[in-house]
Amino acid sequence: MSAPIYTDPLMDGAADPVVIRRRGTDEWWMFYTARRTIHPAPDFAWLHGCAIGVAVSSDNGAQWNYRGTVAGLDAPGDTGLNTHWAPEVIWAEGEYHMYLTYMAGAPSRSDGVPRHIVHFTSPDLIDWKRIGPLHLNSSAVIDAGVAKCPDGLYRLWYKDEADGSSTWAATSADLYDWTIEGRVIAGKPAGNPHEGPNVFVLGGWHWLIVDEWHGLAVYRSTDARNWQRQGTILAEPGRDPDDRRFARHADIVPQGDWAAIYYFTHLHWAETETPAPLTIEERQTRIHVARLWVEDGVLRCERDIDGVTLDAAFG
Repeated sequence: MSAPIYTDPLMDGAADPVVIRRRGTDEWWMFYTARRTIHPAPDFAWLHGCAIGVAVSSDNGAQWNYRGTVAGLDAPGDTGLNTHWAPEVIWAEGEYHMYLTYMAGAPSRSDGVPRHIVHFTSPDLIDWKRIGPLHLNSSAVIDAGVAKCPDGLYRLWYKDEADGSSTWAATSADLYDWTIEGRVIAGKPAGNPHEGPNVFVLGGWHWLIVDEWHGLAVYRSTDARNWQRQGTILAEPGRDPDDRRFARHADIVPQGDWAAIYYFTHLHWAETETPAPLTIEERQTRIHVARLWVEDGVLRCERDIDGVTLDAAFG
């Protein structure tokens, strides 16, 4: 019935999940932004200074257990509390790659504060080596999503907050050296501002999902370069009392002819009435999972379900 599958046990602010199987094991790992919901400041400092939380499931995603936070992600010389957001984690070219949004410090507002996407690698999802920041088209880029495309290149999609909260793309042959490709989906004023791009393959199509803050917009493509808007999913409330708000910043894990979509919601924030969550209660979030499939070329989503589990044998 769309009940939450995970709650951050420390600050109740799990957001921006990404789920990946740890190779050679029966474990699925979830990395997420651990928001500081209990921070006493009335401004946006609670959204900054975040660590990357980890939860692990050994029963194909039925239950998730907190495993702490990821260490060693700060830039050299950045002491004190720094900001880590929206990790993208993939296995490719013989190693794990993390593309992390990073901002030095924990300011009360992010206006004018540089934020970059930084590349890390790991052999085991535990110890991460810092490769360095990607050189993209502005100093206000966040929310990486990476996939290999039909032309043989890897693409990184990301939000450019300096360009009206639009989605841009960069390409790479090896996941280390990136070339800016350009704007993919316009933000304001020409289009809808959005964030959290995620690209996956299902039912013979490439799909791009972005968070428009009133549901997740869906785009379809044959080549992962030219996209056609199809509509929105997860804009209507679920039946569970903790799943009544808009789905936000999702990750998709294909499982053959269907896919699990992991997303987060606010529990108590009246999103259509106030511009931002102000109280600790309004900041609280939960991670949920729903089911996706393709029917007649249309991406379908079932939110009110029970028992969505993953196949640990699926690569």
